[in-house]
Amino acid sequence: MDKNIEQRICLKFCISNQISCAESLRMLEKAYGDSVLSKTQAYEWYKAFKDGREIVEDMPRSGRPSTSSTDENIKKVKDMVLENRQASVREMARELDISRESVRMILVDILGMKRVLARLVPIKLNFFQKEYRKQVSLDMLDRANSDPTFMESIITADETWVYEFDMQTSQQSSEWREKNEPKPKKPRQSRSKIKVMLIVFFDIRGLVHHEFVPEGQTVNKEFYLAVLRRLRENIRRKRPELWKNNSWILHDDNAPSHRATIVTEFKAKNAMNTIDQPPYSPDLAPCDFFLFPKLKLPLRGTRFQSIEEIKQNSLKELKAIPKSAYEKCFEDWKNRWHKCITSGGDYFEGDKINIDE
Repeated sequence: MDKNIEQRICLKFCISNQISCAESLRMLEKAYGDSVLSKTQAYEWYKAFKDGREIVEDMPRSGRPSTSSTDENIKKVKDMVLENRQASVREMARELDISRESVRMILVDILGMKRVLARLVPIKLNFFQKEYRKQVSLDMLDRANSDPTFMESIITADETWVYEFDMQTSQQSSEWREKNEPKPKKPRQSRSKIKVMLIVFFDIRGLVHHEFVPEGQTVNKEFYLAVLRRLRENIRRKRPELWKNNSWILHDDNAPSHRATIVTEFKAKNAMNTIDQPPYSPDLAPCDFFLFPKLKLPLRGTRFQSIEEIKQNSLKELKAIPKSAYEKCFEDWKNRWHKCITSGGDYFEGDKINIDE
């Protein structure tokens, strides 16, 4: 049976069981992978079936049959796309001497392809960087699977700038408009130069330590050493069970101040356990993929009047994050290790990866 027909039958089944269209599409994506119906097609068929349509096959069309979507043209379009992923519909139509609509129909309806934007990534990873990312993920998963207390022992950390003004995201600035209303306009803006650096340490239970870097202070090895001393005191007060057995594990990045000799010696002297963070890997750092976006999103588009106001509002948002969100973050972290391994160490965000396979 044609896979498109199969998916339409699945959509009818989902409607009968009162499953939403969005959830139905996620189920189809998991079952059919790259062969899944496009989002537009899935929503159109879902609506048609909900409105009472019974037939899952395409209705016969009037006019002469298409002579463009032949097996030969389908093969040529597929070969052209595999040779040049950025080939345009116009170029392929000119090459094959068929209409652009015919090429689009072959690409979307027959080959099940869609054009997607490239995702910006920190750098182009080389072989050794990919292997290191994969090895760290393997090691972390092995420890998490062999020790049920491992995830509860990790305290992860990083620094970030919080701005006096940061632009709204495209989603935040979107508005509901009627069909014939003009699109909303907004002037081009940029981040302010007034900012303050925030250092955060957290674990699966929530915040452990946070502080703002004083104006004019550089996060050098001496300053970071003082931060670690304050962190240890907060662990002693807030996480006595981890402090008592010295079972906590520090996860920070590879900044020079974090790996300086005096900092390394301090960690060794106090028997501080640490775990590696692969370089150029914000997708594997909880602060980058979870905490900082969650902290900054509510602040974007708001202009603060002073450094003190920046601190007050950022702390308010930081403390408003519930414990359940931190727990979900650590669960997501484990899933990201799986995805990194499945991707061969490459960046994976935005890719459809089934970690159960």
